[in-house]
Amino acid sequence: MYDTEVAIVGAGAAGLSLAYRLCDAAKPGGRLGPEVTLVDAPPGPLRPPERTWCFWEEPGGEYDGVLAASWDRLRVRGAGGAEVVGQPAPLRYKMLRSRDFEAAVERRLGPSPFFRRLTADVADVAELPQGAEVRGTTAGGEPVRLRARWVFDSRPPQRLPPARTVLLQHFRGWFVRTERPVFDPAVADLMDFRTPQPAHGLSFGYVLPTGPDEALVEYTEFSPAVLAREEYEQALRHYLGEVLKAGPYEVTGAEQGVIPMSDGRYPRRVGQSVFRIGAAGGATRPSTGYTFAAVQRQTRAVAEAYHQGRTPVPPPPHPARSRAMDAVMLRALDSGRVDGDRFFTGLFEHVPMERLLRFLDGHTRMREDFAIGLRTPVLPMLRTVAELPWLRRRSLPLRTGPGDGRP
Repeated sequence: MYDTEVAIVGAGAAGLSLAYRLCDAAKPGGRLGPEVTLVDAPPGPLRPPERTWCFWEEPGGEYDGVLAASWDRLRVRGAGGAEVVGQPAPLRYKMLRSRDFEAAVERRLGPSPFFRRLTADVADVAELPQGAEVRGTTAGGEPVRLRARWVFDSRPPQRLPPARTVLLQHFRGWFVRTERPVFDPAVADLMDFRTPQPAHGLSFGYVLPTGPDEALVEYTEFSPAVLAREEYEQALRHYLGEVLKAGPYEVTGAEQGVIPMSDGRYPRRVGQSVFRIGAAGGATRPSTGYTFAAVQRQTRAVAEAYHQGRTPVPPPPHPARSRAMDAVMLRALDSGRVDGDRFFTGLFEHVPMERLLRFLDGHTRMREDFAIGLRTPVLPMLRTVAELPWLRRRSLPLRTGPGDGRP
C-alpha cells in the first residue's frame, strides 16, 4: 500500500515541472495522471532563494506568457572591447523569474485532483521491497513518512560525483535602475570580458536589459572557489561604473549563486524506485551552467514514459558526445591551456550563433561538432584530449571559500 503513487522531493524547476507534466492527463491515448505528492522544504535556508533562469528556444514556448523579457540579438565583448553581435533566429534568448514560473505552474496544477503538497524537511529516501519511503520532519518537528511507488529527488547532492575537473560558476547580480538610458533593450550581453581576470579561471559581465534604464547586471567567474559578498559587489560597482559608464543607479534587487561545472557522472537511478532529476540528475550543462531547458526535456520524457506505462527512468539530459566535449573544454580551461576570453569570443565570432546555441543544447550533428571544434585552439585541445583518459576521477570537495553561495 502506498500513500501516493509518485513523491517528488523539492519544489524547484525540476520538481514543479515534473509534477505538472505527470498531472497533465490531456494527452491523446494517455492514461490518467498518477497521484503526485510534492514535498517542499519549509521556509528557511533549505528552500532556494528567488532566482532567474535563461534559455533559448523558438517563439511560442509554453512559458512565453510569463517571461520577464526575451531578446533576438545577443552580444559577446572581448577584453579589448571588440563586439560580436548575432541573431540566432529562429531562436530567442528568454529570461524567466522563478517566482513567475512557480506561480504559472501552480495555477495549472491547482485544478488537478491528482496533486497535493506537503511541507517537510526531508532527511532521506529509503528503498522498500516495492517502492520507497520519504522520511523527514515538519516545521513543527513532527515525523513524516511518505510511501510511494516512485520517488524523484531533486535536492542538490551533498557531494559531487567523482570527476577529473571541477570548476565553479559563481556569480552575483544586481537588478538596477539608472537615471539615464544606458542599456539597449534589444540586445542581451552573454559575456563581456572587460572585467579584471582572476589568477585562475575567467570572469565576465552579463547584462540582460529589460528597458533602456533597467537591467539585470551580473558579475560571473569560472574558478575553483567562490568570493565573499563584498568582492562580488566591488566587482559589480567597477563594472557598472568604469566599464558600462552607467552613472547614478539604484539597486532594486539581487541574486547570487554557485553552479558546479564538472565532468562527473551524475546517477539518475539510485534505487529500483528512486530517481534523481534536475541538477541532481545531471541536467546542468557542464560547459555553460545552463539547466532549465534540459530540465524541461528530462521531465517531459519521464512523464511520457509514465503515461505510456513504462518505467519512468530519467533519460540522460545531454548526449554522451556533448559531455565528452565539455570534459575537454573544462580541463583545458582549468589547466590554463586556453584563454577563456579568446576561446569564447572566437567561437561566437566564427560560428553562426544559431548553430552555436544548438551545439550548446546538444542538437548538432557530428560534422557540425567537428567544424565547431576547428574554431577552438586546436593544439591545446588535442593535448587535453590525449591527457583525459589517463586522469583519475576523484571526489573533489566544493571549495566554497568565504562565501556560501546564498544572497
